[in-house]
Amino acid sequence: MTTSHTDCHYCLQSLRGRKYALREENAYCVTCYDSLFANPCEECKQPIECDSKDLAYKGRHWHEGCFKCAKCSRSLVEKPFAAKDELLLCTECYSDEYSSKCFHCQKTIMPGSRKMEFKGSSWHESCFVCQYCRQPLGTKPLITKDNENYCVPCFEKQFAHYCYSCKKVITSGGVTYHDQPWHKECFVCAGCKTQLSGQRFISKDEYPYCVDCFSKLYAKKCAACKKPITALGGAKFVSFEERQWHGECFNCAKCSVSLVGQRFLTRQDDVLCHECGPA
Repeated sequence: MTTSHTDCHYCLQSLRGRKYALREENAYCVTCYDSLFANPCEECKQPIECDSKDLAYKGRHWHEGCFKCAKCSRSLVEKPFAAKDELLLCTECYSDEYSSKCFHCQKTIMPGSRKMEFKGSSWHESCFVCQYCRQPLGTKPLITKDNENYCVPCFEKQFAHYCYSCKKVITSGGVTYHDQPWHKECFVCAGCKTQLSGQRFISKDEYPYCVDCFSKLYAKKCAACKKPITALGGAKFVSFEERQWHGECFNCAKCSVSLVGQRFLTRQDDVLCHECGPA
């Protein structure tokens, strides 16, 4: 305050020997200043007079004595606090009501502390660690097994299988063939290299083949239709003197009656029923 201001800028009464307040270089008596400029308190709704401390937060104002936790009523002056639905809460009350619980230690994750989230759960940063080496995982790649998290190197050391074909680690999925693990993309036909995962295949000398390649490479040909004979789907076939027939192809060469389960005669490369044979 300075002595150059002699009258209230609003009511024009003399300020000599009286308290006054300055605003934009104008002097006001206390009464005028409070009525014109004092902010209303969010708590008690009374004006915050010029001789009181005005505490402000996000455009709202409180008396010093009114600035307290909405739940436990403890003063928040010069203390950390949090806001929820326009209410001010001390950190303890906020944590009890709204803070997440750490998935590992089940303790509250306090406001302001770093929180890690993974698969819908929350951790303290210090609790979100590799189950094996106990090093923080942070944002590093990780693998989960039996609800426990592992860094990739530790998971590979402890649990990973190695592909029988490429010898690299299988981190997920995979195929088992002849008691050996394979990547799905490595489990291919030994002939045409088509992926066999989820497909029908036939084994030959410990190697898998798609049906087409096996038929072309190894399947015996039907003496009648000359097409490959495979046992897929439980198909029946007939074998006689180094020759084979599909069950539906093993018919009399003259009258075409089926000879499956019947007595038959041979004449050169033909098979005949007993009625056609003597003729």
